[in-house]
Amino acid sequence: MNDRRQFLKQGVSGAAMLAAAGGTIASGNASASDANSVYDGVMGRGYARGPHGLVHFHDSAGLVDDAENKVPLVLLHQSPASARQFESAFGPLVERGVRFVAIDTPGFGFSDPTPFVPKIQDWTSSIIAVLDHLGIEQADVLGHHTGSLIATEVALQSPSRVRRLILNGPFPASEAERQKMIDREEQGLEKGKPKLDGSHLTSSFAVRVRMGGENPDPAIITRIVVEKFQGLGPYTWGHHAAYRYDHASSLKKVRQPTLILTNTGDMLYDLAHRTQEMRPDFAFVELEGGTQDIVDQQPEAWSDAVVAYLVSGQ
Repeated sequence: MNDRRQFLKQGVSGAAMLAAAGGTIASGNASASDANSVYDGVMGRGYARGPHGLVHFHDSAGLVDDAENKVPLVLLHQSPASARQFESAFGPLVERGVRFVAIDTPGFGFSDPTPFVPKIQDWTSSIIAVLDHLGIEQADVLGHHTGSLIATEVALQSPSRVRRLILNGPFPASEAERQKMIDREEQGLEKGKPKLDGSHLTSSFAVRVRMGGENPDPAIITRIVVEKFQGLGPYTWGHHAAYRYDHASSLKKVRQPTLILTNTGDMLYDLAHRTQEMRPDFAFVELEGGTQDIVDQQPEAWSDAVVAYLVSGQ
């Protein structure tokens, strides 16, 4: 946490700068130069007005040279989580000159939820709202797990706004496979309901320890569990939407240059290879080891893979 605070530079001087700027919520579009004047030298955070309320984002424009002339990288997280999933890579991405905009999906992190149970398709307009708010005409879009489904929909619904896609954990499961996941999801909902003895928290922590591979970091697991329950909407909505989304059909329609990014310890590793078979025209990179928490476990290698693709011109 101390390293994070040092990187984000959110000390007294940073807070004073933001206060002097008069806040971060605006009703109109903001230019990149406006963003830099507010966030110069600090890690920016703010809100855009989306179709279902406020959408929270992190923006590194103030930490990257010549941010106005860079194609930003949008980061879309897995479920149930928030944009803090990418926190370990914030520093490495900035060191590599990447301006990123990491967005909390509606209902997760500090973004307002939809007033209804959402489908993947319903979240796309909120991502575009952030781009409009920041004055970004076109971006590269990276999604991890559930985020890869949202990224795909952004590319399909607003193709002119997406230059390249990075699908970190695509999900082209068959209808029968997805139905099995839906059945398991419904059976496990009881464990996540709040209980006076706090067992819903300890149970979630224990599950994440088992999922965390060798020697998981308790601080990271704590962050992940807190992210799960702190969202402004039900944490179940992420997987509810993902399991009902036919990513296989959507992947056939993608026309943007795309990278499939995976790691050998990811629970969706086999589905990444299935995606490669479906779309041999997509670039493919796999990292060795790790789990679904690869960004926390290998932030340097993960950032290298992402940046290498973005600068490759593929």
